[in-house]
Order: sequence, then structure tokens, then C-alpha cells
Amino acid sequence: MGKFLNILKNLELRPQEAFPELSEELKKIAISDGIQAAYNRLLQAEVILNVRKPKLAIYDHAFHFIGGAQKYGLSMISTLQDQFDITIISNKGVSHPHFSRWYDLDLSHCEIKVIELPYFEDKNINHLDPASISKDEKNPFHPVSKESGNYDFFINNSMNEMVYPLSNISVMVCHFPERRPKTYFYADQYSLIVYNSRYTAEWIKKKWDLTPHELIYPPVDMEPELENTQKKKVILSVARFEVEGTKRQEEMIHTFLKLNLEYPKIMENWTFKLVGGSDVKNPYLQRLENLVAQNSDKNIQLKVNIPIHELKSLYQESTLFWHLCGLTHRDPSEIEHFGMTTVEAMQNKVVPIVYDGGGLREIVDHGIDGFRVRSKAELFNHTLKLCQDDEHVRKLSENAQKKSQEFLRSKFEERIHRVFTKLLQTYKRFE
Repeated sequence: MGKFLNILKNLELRPQEAFPELSEELKKIAISDGIQAAYNRLLQAEVILNVRKPKLAIYDHAFHFIGGAQKYGLSMISTLQDQFDITIISNKGVSHPHFSRWYDLDLSHCEIKVIELPYFEDKNINHLDPASISKDEKNPFHPVSKESGNYDFFINNSMNEMVYPLSNISVMVCHFPERRPKTYFYADQYSLIVYNSRYTAEWIKKKWDLTPHELIYPPVDMEPELENTQKKKVILSVARFEVEGTKRQEEMIHTFLKLNLEYPKIMENWTFKLVGGSDVKNPYLQRLENLVAQNSDKNIQLKVNIPIHELKSLYQESTLFWHLCGLTHRDPSEIEHFGMTTVEAMQNKVVPIVYDGGGLREIVDHGIDGFRVRSKAELFNHTLKLCQDDEHVRKLSENAQKKSQEFLRSKFEERIHRVFTKLLQTYKRFE
């Protein structure tokens, strides 16, 4: 690498003499290390010589769904738009209006590139699950790996360990290591592993035997536009309607129905609103819709794929927030890895009652700014008490808003700038 950088220095001073030397050096790199290595050196040379801005691509096989992990990744590149030319890589059709509507992010300066994966397209599968790939099958994510070699920086935001990074600098954002190493495991090939909570870091070490590099809590920017908005008797849940039901919306609906059955006077004016993203074909959501329809007189509402402005209004009007992801879990991946929507609720003075596990323990301080529970019975009891104690709700809500300040978007942006500025400085350095 030292000789190559010396050639670049000479290229600035005497380009006509240095160009043949550069060409010869690239041929040697191609012969010894491969064509991709030679191409990477050329990409780096262009950046070092200020021929162009560095190119960065971010990939997520679930960009076509609304989700906290996807908001995390897109918020990263929103922060980095001035430093890089950015491409968003998806396996399904998405658009700038989608991202604006879902996350209130202006990514119009970023290119969107859709790379369809024949393995899933031929089966008409919309939920691209890496866990479905057996050892006997070819890696369906190979086209994404190949594409990663066209950029200076490549970010894998989907914690998909089956994507091999070919770029000079590669970053894996691990929201949780969902699978143990078995087929096509390449997480250890990334330059940097960013993790979203201490809970996630613990399981990266346990499952992958890797030590991640950088803790960056997710950006939470759902602060109310209007102060002192009048609260209503609304219990809110915000979580994706996962096909597997891991967010436990069904269990929460049954808890709300039990509250209404046993304490009708106390609960008669309370409404339970469940918000989340979903694919069009979702048998779990269909089951929830049937359950709600069977209890149409119990003030339960399902709101699917709603725009960001409607979600903001729901946060501002709600009093309590439920989140049971992790209840009766069989695998640590089924526990909330962080809990962005819980922080969003707390920013709006909504008192959280959440499952006692995973990243939620890093957010909610039990009895101070909300409650952590281990069962539907505990959810039932804490909710019943709060529905009868306005003063306790007020104190908890104020504390919840204070705690939420630890996870502001501005702090996220500071950390992202610091990490990527350091990476870029190293990338552009001659030494």
C-alpha cells in the first residue's frame, strides 16, 4: 500500500509520468489480490485526489416495510448526505415519498437502487428471511455482495450476515444477531460493527463470538410540536405487526378485554389503539382484525401503515403505552432489542408499561418513569392502578420525558458524524 500511495503523491505533482506507473501498480494488485482489490485502490485514489465525493451505499432487505431498524439506517444516511454521494439499496420497490411519509426524512438527494433477488422473486416472497436459506442452497444475497464493491463505503443495515462486503470500508449495523453462524456467515468481514444497545452487544458476543465496536443508540425524534397537549384516555401500542406475532399484540388485546370485563366502570372511557406496519398478506394481522371485530363495542382500534403525522398525533393524545415484545419468548431475538417506539412515547409524556427484558431495561426505570412487567397479570395490575391515579400518571409522565432526552436524534447524529468522519479521515490519509 505504501508504494501505491507514493504513486498518488506523484500523480498530483507530475501526472503524465505517474499515470503509467499507477496503471502498472494496479495490474500488480489485480494479479496478487484480485480485480476487486485493484478496483478498490482506484476508488480510494479518486477520493484522495478529490476527483469526487466518496460513494456510500446502505442496504436493508426490509426497506419496503415500516420499522425502527429501517428508520435507524435511513437516519444515518440523512445525517451523512453532505459528506457522501449516497445510494439506498433495496430488494423491493421503494421511493422517496415512502420514506418521507413513513419517517419524515428528506432523502431526495440519495439514489435508490432496487436489486431483485430471483430466489425470492420466483417464489413471490415479500418477506425476505435469511433464516429460510439452507446449507444446500446458493446464497440468494450474492447480487447485493457484488454490488457492494462499487462503493467506497458500504453499510449493511439489515443485520444480514449473509452479505459479504467488498467495499474498502464496510459497516454492519447489528440491531440483533438473529441467527447463529451456519450458512454464509460474513459478519466478521466488516470493518466496523455498530450496535444499538448493550443487550444486543451481549448477544453478538454470545452468538457470533465477536466483540462489536461502537454503541450508537437509535435516533428518537418524536418530540411533540405543541406543548401541554390535552391527554385522552388512550392506551397506545406502536410495533410492527410481525407475522410470527412476536410483538404480542394479541396478548395485549386480551388484557384490555379482561380489564373491560372485570372493571367496566373504570375502563368505560378508555380506548386501546394498536399502530404498526404490515405486509399486505399477513395472517397474524387478519387474526387481530377478527378479534377486534368480535369485540367491536370495546373501543379497540387497529391502525396499519399510517403516515407519520397521524402517529405524532396519537402519541400526543395518549396517556399510557404498552409494549409486550418478549413475553413468553423462546429465543432472545424475540425480545425487544432496543425499543424506539417506547422512547417516542416517553418524549410525548406517555407512561410506558413494557416487558421487563432486552433493550427496554436500558430505557424504562421501573417505578420512576414507567413500569416493566413479566406477565399479562402485571400489565393488568399496573394499568388498573394508573387508570385510577391521575397524579401518579402525571409524575411518571414528567420523568419519562426527562429520561427520553438521553436518546434524542441530535445525540445520534453527533455519534454518527464522529464515527464516519474518523473513518473518512483514515480512508483519505496517505500514510
